[in-house]
Amino acid sequence: MTANTSDVSSAPSLFSPVSLGKIELANRIVMAPMTRVRAGSSGIPGDLMVGYYRQRASVGLIIAEGTYPNHASQAYVGEPGIATDEQAAGWQRVFEAVHAEGGRIVLQIMHAGRGTHPDINGGRRILAPSAIAIDNKTFTEKGEQPYPVPEAMTTADIRAAVEDFVAAARRAIEAGADGVEIHGANGYLLQEFLSPAANQRTDEYGGSPHNRARFVVEVVTAIAQAVGAERVGLRISPEVDLGDVFETDRDDVLATYGTLLDQLRPLGLAYLSVLHPEPGGDLVQELRRRFDGKLIVNNSFASQTTREEALEQIEAGHADAVVVGRALIANPDLVERWQGGHPENEPRPELFYGQGAEGYTDYPFHEAA
Repeated sequence: MTANTSDVSSAPSLFSPVSLGKIELANRIVMAPMTRVRAGSSGIPGDLMVGYYRQRASVGLIIAEGTYPNHASQAYVGEPGIATDEQAAGWQRVFEAVHAEGGRIVLQIMHAGRGTHPDINGGRRILAPSAIAIDNKTFTEKGEQPYPVPEAMTTADIRAAVEDFVAAARRAIEAGADGVEIHGANGYLLQEFLSPAANQRTDEYGGSPHNRARFVVEVVTAIAQAVGAERVGLRISPEVDLGDVFETDRDDVLATYGTLLDQLRPLGLAYLSVLHPEPGGDLVQELRRRFDGKLIVNNSFASQTTREEALEQIEAGHADAVVVGRALIANPDLVERWQGGHPENEPRPELFYGQGAEGYTDYPFHEAA
């Protein structure tokens, strides 16, 4: 009797294709959304950004860096926006360049919430679920300054923020993006609502896990209705302490993110992206079950994902694709290097943030022997 080897032969590998909603990936290596602050004061992607993303088009999917939906929500000096037609036109050039190389790219929409400063966002209002400042400093055009106390958002502010997210998503899709990723992680506005440390509201948007999840559900649902759920992903980072979100109670984390994903599951989103140090652990895998869709994972914000770690995540069945950051900064042709077992360039962290090509588009490609 012949052994049935179909299960073995059909097992996915890091280099096999996968579909995330309507987005077809040639492999399961996903470029992380990494802030590189090369968009200047206008927030319009220029030639430098076009070249940077074009170089990395061989990954299965590029998730472009966090991009502000309105000027008040800008988190960093030099961050790109998708708040104006001019910014959208800049992104269109990026999308066209990636597509010309056969790649796929989605745009991450990121509202800073309280994670900004008047000297970053042009003196505009700084909004958050509650009037609680981040106990830290941020880099502004006038140097390092403490984060200010934000305004607690009114119901009208919340409605306006949802509309801004939707308008940004529409601009991105109309400019040619394959999809959008909603940034619900890393201590920015959406996670501020999810976190009991940042959200101390007493209305329908605060208090219980269900109420704290309400704003995120409204944003994701509205975007899915506007551009199609099969083109929408959501990024979350439960228990990852960035921006003073302090999600330290595992039961509350599971209740909050569980009810969030229970409500989003019927939408049929393209994917869920989870940043967590234990992708194969009980929390992430339970959230995967509650989401009941494609999962992509990133196991670290502070260290470099290795080839071995990425292979293991797929081979162990922990995720459908793996998000990679620093290795893709330093190796635009990372897919070729990992497939062939070739040596990698070392990243230069001192050049991660800047204005020029050095440490951005000047990393060498592998020369085949």
